[in-house]
Amino acid sequence: MNDALIPEGFLSLPRSSPLLDLLGPFYCKGSGLQLEIGLRTDSRHANGRGTLHGGVLATLMDVGMGYAMAFSSEPPLPLVTASMTLDYLDAVQIGEWLVVRLEHTKRGRQMAFATASLQVDERVVARASAVFAVPAPALT
Repeated sequence: MNDALIPEGFLSLPRSSPLLDLLGPFYCKGSGLQLEIGLRTDSRHANGRGTLHGGVLATLMDVGMGYAMAFSSEPPLPLVTASMTLDYLDAVQIGEWLVVRLEHTKRGRQMAFATASLQVDERVVARASAVFAVPAPALT
């Protein structure tokens, strides 16, 4: 990826997974609940109509909300996505920069809740809400 295409302040996401390795590279800016996750879309992310596939949007939202919630505490919480609702609001073109931004959060002992927007510049292209299970600490 050409670093000139990545907005200032974003760095390579230090955490990954086999799926994120296939879709990325992913980038991040900020920390904790202010963590933003970004992705420059390319042809690998396209659907049959040449716009961004909805599954990529859903993955980015899940990762963005989950990472921000997990890394808002020390040590990070091992959250598990229990449910997610996603509203697609606009098409995303290949080559556009996407960023996930948390809007509201709440965390309890067993569940955590988040809402977020997915944006291209100031244009909101999707909104999501998710519930995360907070696993009980392992007994030793």
